Amino acid sequence: MRLRRTERVWAGAAAALLTAALAGCGSGGFSEDASSDSGDGGTIRMLVNITPNLTQEYWDKLVKPFEEKRDGVDVKIEAPTGKGVADTLQQQLAAGDAPDVVETLMVDEALAPKMLELTDQPWAKKAPLAKQAALKGKIYNVGIGEQAQSLVYYNKDAFAKAGIDQPPTTLDELTAAMGKLKKAGYLPLQTSGEFVTGLQLLQLSDPSLAQRHPHWHRDIGDGKLKAGESMLPYLELYDSWLEKGYLDKNAMGLKNADGETGFLGGKSAMYVMGSWFTASEAAAEKDFEVGVFPAPVAEGQDHPGPQGATMAAPYLILKDAKKRQLALDLVEYLVTDKKALAAQLRQDGNFRRGFDRKFTPLEKQVQQILEAAPAGVAQGEGYGDDTLPRGFNAAFNTEVQGLYTGRSPKDVAEAVDRWVESHS
Repeated sequence: MRLRRTERVWAGAAAALLTAALAGCGSGGFSEDASSDSGDGGTIRMLVNITPNLTQEYWDKLVKPFEEKRDGVDVKIEAPTGKGVADTLQQQLAAGDAPDVVETLMVDEALAPKMLELTDQPWAKKAPLAKQAALKGKIYNVGIGEQAQSLVYYNKDAFAKAGIDQPPTTLDELTAAMGKLKKAGYLPLQTSGEFVTGLQLLQLSDPSLAQRHPHWHRDIGDGKLKAGESMLPYLELYDSWLEKGYLDKNAMGLKNADGETGFLGGKSAMYVMGSWFTASEAAAEKDFEVGVFPAPVAEGQDHPGPQGATMAAPYLILKDAKKRQLALDLVEYLVTDKKALAAQLRQDGNFRRGFDRKFTPLEKQVQQILEAAPAGVAQGEGYGDDTLPRGFNAAFNTEVQGLYTGRSPKDVAEAVDRWVESHS
């Protein structure tokens, strides 16, 4: 199944603004002449994602060895000033003040004209998922590894207290486990507002949805399938959990960090999130052991199912970078230097096949889940040639949150389909 990307931070994309900013731009590649770049010293700007794990201090420390090897080079780390990296980049493009390098975003047809093509770079071809994320055969994105998405973290003490001997493998078993956990005094499944609500539902449904609709994105694009309608069974299941109190009905008032704290503080029994959560788990003080299992599948389907997997720390280089060669050298350093890779893989719960690094016990379990998965898929908007309209992630998230205000799963599904139709 060739599905696509999900962004860690689900910024709503102002497509019209971005299209205007890109108007008149050619697609171009590395072969085009750089404006004024000798590859020597100077300042290079890099727009990055800032999270509790990926702090400003972390990014500054990551690029310091590169700066020290280059006389007069200053890598200026820039945090988002808008809702996220996507929103900030669009504002900068519209203002004619874009950075040289951007991290977090995956290229699409709107972004491609502004980004440097890396197809001819040998090091870029070797980057994890670079070919899968290629757009019309052209490589723009390079990353450091993979992030597993369809993971369910659980409190082992809570499971033992509830009498659950083995992690559930089907969605029916998961629902039954939730009932036992609630009786044992736990909130069965932790969620929160912000981008988390819709993301978790997509992550949880990936292994089942991928088996039910192997060409989900392409079929939606071809008009053979509707996104909301195909997600209706999962919306109905989620809504039933909400009605039974397996989810906190007031969770929309919580931030992402609050959700993490709720689970790591022992108040809830399970937490659906990507592999980057392992970094938060390792840093937290807690009196219970955390385990992880692959998201369950529908009755009768193969388990484990395809695992949601996205490019970790995806980098793009702006085609109009004033120091193009320096930008190329920086990104090559970030995705090939062993010490830089180890730092990035360790910091945000990332994994790279064949790369040996020290794992925490929980990370080792995630690595085993990745290796056991029959395939890797991405949820939401996707990546490469298989993408839904930009902004789908944020729109889907908003609609799923409507379940918390009394909207029916059918209403939510229809709203998702209307959005896709109006943005296709």
